[in-house]
Amino acid sequence: VNVLKGEMSLVGPRPEQVPFVRMFEQQIPYYSLRHKVKPGITGWAQICYQYSSSVEETAIKLSYDLYYVKNRTVFMDLKILLLTLETLVFRRGAK
Repeated sequence: VNVLKGEMSLVGPRPEQVPFVRMFEQQIPYYSLRHKVKPGITGWAQICYQYSSSVEETAIKLSYDLYYVKNRTVFMDLKILLLTLETLVFRRGAK
C-alpha cells in the first residue's frame, strides 16, 4: 500500500522506527544520508548483510545503504529484486 501511495519504493534502505532513527543519527556518522532516497521493501543492505541488532552492526549495514544511495540505477534495483526473489524462493538469509 505504501508503495502505491508513493511513500515507499520497492527498493531502497529499509525504513526504521523513529526512536531508532534519532538514536542512530546521534551515534553513527552520516546515518541521515540514507534518507536521500525513499525507503524500500527490500534493499542492498538486506541482501548483503544479516539482521542488525546493535549500533555497530547498524553502522556496517549503513555502508551498504550508502553504497546504494550513491550508485543506484535501474539495473541495480533489478539485481536487488532478483536477489530478493532468490532469497525468498530458496529460503536463504543474507550472507
